[in-house]
Amino acid sequence: MKRRLPTGSSDGQPGPSRIPWDIKNLSAAPEFEAAPEHDDGEVKAIFYQGLPWRGKGTGVFAYYAIPRAGGKSKIPAMVLVHGGGGSAFVPWVRLWAGRGYAAIAMDTCGCVSGGGYQNHPRHPRGGPPGWGGFDQVDQPIEDQWTCHAVADVILAHSLIRSFPEVDPNKTGLTGISWGGYLTCIAAGVDPRFKFAAPVYGCGFLGDNSIWLDDFRRMGTEKSGRWLRLWDPSVYLPLVKTPLLWVTGPTDAAYPLDSLQKSYRLPPSPRTLCVRVGMTHGHGGPGENPEEIRTRAEARLKGGIDLARITAAGREGRRAFVSFEGRVPVVKAELNYTTDAGPWRERKWQTIPAELDAAAGRAEGPLPKGATVYYFNLADERRLVVSSEHEEILTFNGTANNQTTALFT
Repeated sequence: MKRRLPTGSSDGQPGPSRIPWDIKNLSAAPEFEAAPEHDDGEVKAIFYQGLPWRGKGTGVFAYYAIPRAGGKSKIPAMVLVHGGGGSAFVPWVRLWAGRGYAAIAMDTCGCVSGGGYQNHPRHPRGGPPGWGGFDQVDQPIEDQWTCHAVADVILAHSLIRSFPEVDPNKTGLTGISWGGYLTCIAAGVDPRFKFAAPVYGCGFLGDNSIWLDDFRRMGTEKSGRWLRLWDPSVYLPLVKTPLLWVTGPTDAAYPLDSLQKSYRLPPSPRTLCVRVGMTHGHGGPGENPEEIRTRAEARLKGGIDLARITAAGREGRRAFVSFEGRVPVVKAELNYTTDAGPWRERKWQTIPAELDAAAGRAEGPLPKGATVYYFNLADERRLVVSSEHEEILTFNGTANNQTTALFT
């Protein structure tokens, strides 16, 4: 029998028994100094004051840009969190600045960014190295990587909100891979974000993630301590802002079942975008999904949001999804796999679904042998929203009874 590593708080209740961060102090804008030798045109480089590490002060490297606002109105802002192997990326900051947002991207591992996607050397005032901090679990909580990395995100948020050009009440958060992991936690402990979009990242790392060998090497006691302190499943129940979850069904780092358990935890509205064939990485795959931009426009600029799935389910082997939205849905697809085993190794197939846009409904028969399925709906803007996936339990080849899942 497979042993599941512990998740959640130590007292068995939703959320942490104690927040490891002083959110009041982190909500104040940190002191910072310019680093003009690292500037890249309109994208400026700085070091801002981070948490102390091993009793000494730290500096967090970041890039930011603030586009000129037309008229006297203030502009919204985005906080951008890199993943493993990454740092603060100039192209990512420039992408959001070009869309009319102030943007800040920080390094979470005590490094100075090379500007692009490589060459990020450590600097003398850096905090703990990343990622995960599995080897740091015996150290004081305030010296561990996740403690510092989440604080880096919140401090960057406090800083960008403090600039006079920025509307502090219109800020969003997105992160990639380990940055998506940090996004899940930061959204739970910092209530000031108007939306958050974790890309790939989620919680329940102790279930079947690619880090299981790390947990086994740590042993039951240490891995349990890490999961109780730093797994996003502990903090996701605290999230009050809408979340947009962006991933692919075969992501190796954050499997689809862990993602589902994660997105069901927050009481806030959720939207899924699960594209078949989505690769895992910085740059285009993690930074450029138009669904994130559209959610930002809707939450921070009054734009038209993504479609909203209101229900999904099936009767026998005929599945359906219901939806609503201001932009017409023009395409419905049924994604399915006939495989079992590790999620990253499953082959997914896509077939057209029967779309009744006027009724806000799509449906279709499940192919023989399907073990998991979900729907993707695309509107006129080619923006995709997904239903929750369902694993089908069968007996003698016959699907189980009707199931229905309502979305918030």
